[in-house]
Amino acid sequence: MQSYEERLTAPRSWWLIAALTGVACALMLLPLGTLPMLGGLIGGAALAAVGVSTYGSARIRVVGGALIAGDAKIPATALGEARALDADEALAWRTHKADARAFMLLRGYIRTAVRVEITDPQDPTPYAYLSTREPEQLVAALAAARA
Repeated sequence: MQSYEERLTAPRSWWLIAALTGVACALMLLPLGTLPMLGGLIGGAALAAVGVSTYGSARIRVVGGALIAGDAKIPATALGEARALDADEALAWRTHKADARAFMLLRGYIRTAVRVEITDPQDPTPYAYLSTREPEQLVAALAAARA
């Protein structure tokens, strides 16, 4: 069986913004002295980095006959057709075509995605939308898991 694993990391520019957040915190505390300024620099940058790292820690995996996307674990028996979405299709499915009941592991900085139908009659979720940098590989891994 083909397995798949991807971590949806935040872009490098977000790490620069985290560092600049630390600089902004340092500048706000500069009138209070050098020690508070250093505390603001370290504390502000650290908090912003934790936020970026947490948001960028989402994983998509296909292992053991299941799709694990973020906090969701969906058995392959509950999965229907998987479609790779190019940038334009992905934009449509995360905006005007989106269903409020869908499971969405969405990262706006990743332009391509995969849309996987959920076929479990007990589950009201119609599909899962998964942002991914490798949509064709994910579709192939899902097909192998379902077979």
